[in-house]
Formats: sequence, structure tokens, C-alpha cells
Amino acid sequence: MIKSKSTYLIFIFLFCSALLFSQDRDSKKNEIENLINDAVVNYSSFKYDKALEISKQALMKSFAIDDNLLISQCYNTIGVIFNECSDSEKAIEFYEKAVFYAKKVNNDILFNWIYGNLGSVYYFNNIDVKKGINYYKKSLFYAEKIKDSAQIQYTKLNLASAYFAIHDYKLGSKEINDIREKIVKEDNDEAKMSLNLLLGIYASNNNKKLEGEQYYFKAKKIAEANDFQSNLINIYENLVRHHTLHNEADKAKKYQQKLDSLHEIVYSQDKLENIKNAANQIELDEYKIQLERIEQVNEEHKRSLKDSKLIVILFLVILIILLMFLLTLYKNIKIREHSNLELQQSNEALKVAIEKAEEASKLKSQFVSTITHELRTPLYGVIGITDIILDEHKELARSPHLKSLKFSAKYLLSLVNDILQMNKIEEKRIVLENLIFNLTDEITTIKNSVEYIADKNNDKLSVEIDTAIPEFLIGDKLRLSQIIMNLVSNALKFTKNGEVILSADLKRVENKTYFIEFKVKDTGIGIAKADQEKIFDKFVQIERKEEDYQGTGLGLSIVSRLVELFDSEIHLESEENVGTTFFFTIGFEYDEEKSKEIINNIEVDLSINDNFYNILVVEDNKINQMVTKKIIHNSNMTCTIVDDGYAAMVAIDRERFDIILMDINMPLINGFETTRKIREKGVTTPIIALTAFDKQEVTEEALAVGMNDIMVKPFEPSKLFQVINNNIKKKKSVD
Repeated sequence: MIKSKSTYLIFIFLFCSALLFSQDRDSKKNEIENLINDAVVNYSSFKYDKALEISKQALMKSFAIDDNLLISQCYNTIGVIFNECSDSEKAIEFYEKAVFYAKKVNNDILFNWIYGNLGSVYYFNNIDVKKGINYYKKSLFYAEKIKDSAQIQYTKLNLASAYFAIHDYKLGSKEINDIREKIVKEDNDEAKMSLNLLLGIYASNNNKKLEGEQYYFKAKKIAEANDFQSNLINIYENLVRHHTLHNEADKAKKYQQKLDSLHEIVYSQDKLENIKNAANQIELDEYKIQLERIEQVNEEHKRSLKDSKLIVILFLVILIILLMFLLTLYKNIKIREHSNLELQQSNEALKVAIEKAEEASKLKSQFVSTITHELRTPLYGVIGITDIILDEHKELARSPHLKSLKFSAKYLLSLVNDILQMNKIEEKRIVLENLIFNLTDEITTIKNSVEYIADKNNDKLSVEIDTAIPEFLIGDKLRLSQIIMNLVSNALKFTKNGEVILSADLKRVENKTYFIEFKVKDTGIGIAKADQEKIFDKFVQIERKEEDYQGTGLGLSIVSRLVELFDSEIHLESEENVGTTFFFTIGFEYDEEKSKEIINNIEVDLSINDNFYNILVVEDNKINQMVTKKIIHNSNMTCTIVDDGYAAMVAIDRERFDIILMDINMPLINGFETTRKIREKGVTTPIIALTAFDKQEVTEEALAVGMNDIMVKPFEPSKLFQVINNNIKKKKSVD
């Protein structure tokens, strides 16, 4: 059998032992480490008997401090020495002990060393080459795991040598090719020597005699230069096989003589005898350590027996205490079971109550939605017919009856909106928007809207706006307007022949957020101290002595909830017959660049409503048909009115329309289903939903079926024309 005996893993202690010890070693570990290093030095000088004696001392000291890592390393060192002296049985025995202790500390570096050494024992001593290959593969696994390039090279060289030994030159050459280029580039004489030796074996056994000799001589030259005597023995063995294989008996005899001479120097009989004796002594010392441990355990048992009486007494006391504890625990468990049963029953009742509350909340939401729809529908007719009468009979423009009728309708609409607004806030369905707005413009609009109340009560309404406030702010202007509108109209309502002041002052600036304090101050009748805490509750109206003020009691409650949405609080200061001041602070963002971007993106409709459009109105309510038709005709446009969705589809087939105004709540087929069927026919005409439902409730479904926009009845005619123009304009830009 052709083989290349290698000792790559033997010298690993010189390079890697420091990795296994922490920098914070105590004196005993330092002593053991020094002994192991001394053993390696003596081993390298072929003083195997002395190396073994020092390793034995290190092993005994490692046992004394019970350090599994050091014990494993010592066994591995001893195994290396026996392997080098060709006592494979002892080497395997000590390697397996090294594996046993290495598993206790789970050290990958040790596993790499030991498995590599086991592979060498089984292979180099011709015990079981295939088993040696399996151990080499295990060693390679750990070398790659710890990313040790040197160990990867040595292990692959050993694998290649083992494959050559079983005449598998294909797998052997593959292992060599994986590392050949790297070994040639690096400055590692031992690896280069082994690489040339293996290349020589490969060439010699593939009928390349001269090439093989060249590689052998390169390996021999490196070994002689570095005094690698053990490796030189291996090279001589392979040169003897090489010349024998190629029928060169004289040359084979010459290298056999060199081999015998060097072998006698390295492996003298005295050294081998000393090693054998040292091995026996190690076994005796191991047995001695085990006996000492047994005696130590016996001594501990004796001491424990002396204390047995005390232990028994303590045990009985503890047992009694434990029994009392168990009895108490049993009673507590019974009490807890009873409490848990009551709690479970309470939870079941609570669950039922929650389900009923949720059902009641749903029913309330449905009721609010239904009642607001049912109220808005006739209000659309009342307000619309009032406008028609005023338009057709100019002489009635000053009629107090018509004015009262329109005021009452708008008041009722405001009441409906308040109820819906409160319901949205309670169900947390309001999300603040971020729109750009001019605070001065918004407050001016509010002032103009409530001026009639000031005139009616002979009040002076003043506005004071801090000039330090930026022109354009970013925030929810609609909710802010609702807050201020409620507070100002409330102040005017309870002030006669007095003054109401609305002010906005910049308090502080944090980053890009401008915190503005709003105040609404009046000189009205004031609010009593006892009533100030409940003024923001729903449906609360403080009793007035002078006269009966109309209202639902929702205004201030809505204000309080809206202010909370802005992460703020509203406060009041009031004194009866002196006046009341409401004030709150809200932070709005100011970003000049973002403001410019938003302004540039705003679609401004500068067109005058002089376009002639043909409009289809789908509406089942006769009064609403009349109102909508009048609004459209007043704008010089034409319309066709149908009562239901089926009639609408027939009209679309017969005539072309510029836009469709679609009611949602209709008999036979509702507006959503009608729109879906229209879109299925491929009709792209813009469809605007006209509904008395809240916009937020129907938006999602309206967009899903293909509607383009939503108008909530009742609405201002100018707003309807704006929406119509915008949607037709979008349609034309797409076409």
C-alpha cells in the first residue's frame, strides 16, 4: 500500500494553544499551559520520553483543578506522542479520552485537532484507511466551521494521501487541486513539502517516473533544509516504493539504508521503552485519582451521616409546616374556585352586556343615519321650493313668512348636522385633515356668516388677528371653523346690546408648529359657577332667567370634542352679568415650501357657468325632481328626469348626456346598482351621487361602483355647478 505519513496536526499546540485559554488565567492554569508547551518543545526535538513525562504532569494537574478543557488537550498531546512512536492502540485510547472531555466543553478547535489525529492513527498505521478518511472529514468540518485556513489545507492534504492509499487518485487529486494554488503562494515550507510528496506519489503511480522523482526531490530538499526528520523518514519510504515500482533495485536499496539509519536515530529502543513505562504510569496515576475521589466522597458521606439526626428533625419540622401550608393552600383554592366561578358568571354577564351595548350602538348609528337622511330629503325640498318661490315672485322677497320658512328649514338642517357630528365624534370616525388655509379668510367668512345675529341683538362683533401669524397654515380648517362658528354664534346669542371679540394670538413656535390661542369674549349674561363644569355636556342647557333661548345643547359639547381632536383643551372664564370668555390653543404647521407645493396643486376653476350641458337626473322624489330641475334650468342647461335606475339605463341608450345626477336611495334598484350596470355597459359619462346620507357613509361604496363624486342634499346651487364643471373638465382631459 502506498501512503504518505504526515504529522501536520502534531505541531498545532505551538500555534493554537493560546486560543483555548482566556487572558485571565489563574496561576495553576498558567503552570499547566507552560507544561504543555514544554512537552511540545521536547516532542519537536524527538525527546519523546521526556515529552510524555511532562504531558503526564500536566494531565495530573488538570485533573486536580477539574478543568475539562485542559484534560482533553493533555490526552490529545499524549495520543500524538504514542502515535508518532507507532503505538497506535495507546494513541487511539488517549484520543478517545480527549474526545470524551472535549464534548464536555464543546470546543470546535479541539474537535478539529482530535478528529484529525484519529484519522492519522487509522490511516498511517494501516488499521482502517476508510475509517481514517471519515475522521478526516469530521476534522475538515470543524476546520471550515472555525475558518482556519491552515487546518483546512493540512486536512485536505491528509485526505488526499488517504485516497491515494486506497488507489482513488481521482478524489485525491481533487482535494489537492482545491488547495494547490494557495499553498504555492504562501510561505509554508511544511505544506509545500507535503504537497510535493503527494504530487510525487500521484505521478509515480500514473507512469510518470521522472516527474514523480522531481517532486520527491523537491520534498526531500525542503525536509533536509528544515530538519523535518520524521517527514524525511516518510519521503525515504516513498522513494523506496517508487524505485521498487519502477524496477530500480539498487536505488531502492540505497534509500532503504538511509531510512533504517534515520529510523534508528529518531526511534531508539530506549526511548520506546521509556514511553511504554510512562504509559503504564499514566494509567496508575489515573486510577489513583479515581480512588482519591472515591475516598473524598466517602468522607463526605461520613460527615453527612453525623448530621442525619438534625436533618431528620428539620425534615419533620418542614413536613409539618408543609402540611399546614397545603391545608391553607387547599382552603385558598376552594375560595378561589368560588371566586372564579362568580367572576366567570360576572364575565359572562359583562360579555352579554357588551354585546347588547354594541348592538345598541349599531342601532343608534343606523337610527341617526336613517333619521338624518329622512330629514334632509324633505329639507332639500323645503329650501329648494322656497328659493323657487323667491325666484319666480320677486315681490315676495321681503315676505317675513318666506324668510321665517327658510330660516326654520336651515335651523332644522343645522340641528340634523349637529346630531350627526356628535355621533361621528363619539364613534371616533372623524380624522383631522391637513389642508392649507388662510386664517384671516376663514375668520372673515365666519364673521360674515353670523353678522345677522349681531345685527339682530344690536351687538358689535370685532376680530383681532395677530400679525405674526403666517399667511398660510396647514391643518383641518373645517373643524377649526366649526369650533369658532359655534363659539361666536353662542356668544352673540347670549349677548344683547354688547360686544363679542374674536381674537387669535401667536403664543409660541416649536420647530414648524405655530401654537395659536383663540379667544371668544362676550359681554353677555355670563354663566354661574355651579353650571360651568357641566356646560360642555351633551344636551345641557343652562336655565336662563331673562328669556328662553332656543337650542339643542349640542354646540359646546361638539366644540369640546373637536378641540380634543386637536390634542388641546378648551377653558372658560365667566361671571354672571359681566360676560364669558372661551379660549383654547391649537398648533398648526407652517412650511413655506410645502405651502407652495399645495397651492400649486390646487385646481382653480375660473370658468363662468355659461356652458350648455345636457344632464340626466335620476330621482324618485317628485318634489326633489322639481327642485333639481329648477336649479338646472336657472343655469341655462337642459335635463331629463327619470324615476328609477331602469328608466335611466333606457334613457342612456337613447340619448347622449354630459353628466348624470344619481340619487342613491330609490325603489326597484338603488343608485349604486344602477351605476354598476351603467359602467358594465361601457358608459364613461361622469356620475355624481345626490344623496341625503352622510358623505362619509357612502363614499367608499360610491367610488367602488364607479361614481365620480358625491353631493349631500341640501346643497348650494353654485356648489353643484362647480362639481359638474370639474367632473366634465376631467372627463374631457382624459378623452
